[in-house]
Amino acid sequence: MRKTLLFAAAFTILGVLIGILFFGGAYAGAEARGSGPVGVWFAIFPDAPFKYHMIVFNSDGTMQQANPDAGDAHTSDSDGMGIWTREGNSVKGKFVEITADRTTRAFVSRGEIAFEITVNGDVFTGRATGKFYDLDNKVVVGPIQTAFNGSRVTLP
Repeated sequence: MRKTLLFAAAFTILGVLIGILFFGGAYAGAEARGSGPVGVWFAIFPDAPFKYHMIVFNSDGTMQQANPDAGDAHTSDSDGMGIWTREGNSVKGKFVEITADRTTRAFVSRGEIAFEITVNGDVFTGRATGKFYDLDNKVVVGPIQTAFNGSRVTLP
């Protein structure tokens, strides 16, 4: 009898843990697909040297942006790291990336890209302004303005 009760208790605990993992993941996925930006996005910046980017908006107000290093024949740029906040129906933020000369490997600039997007379910539209600074914090390129859009990465 004692073995049966222990087995039943262990089976119940296992079932609860599986339920938490399953339903917790379903809740997180549903939350990510809400009206906010939290999640992973495929974005298109039509005026960038390489227009296809991946963006991650984290729930703590941080974000990452990446595109293929080989997308620009002249400079190599780091992944962008940044911050974001909601303001009404809009999301405002900024990410920073570092560029280097492909031939000399020397520092070229620090790019600061400010953006504002409007999220509508699994898509967003927005505008971005980029300024690129030298080591003395002087603008060497920009401001460059562009419209861009994105679609949320979802499970099949």
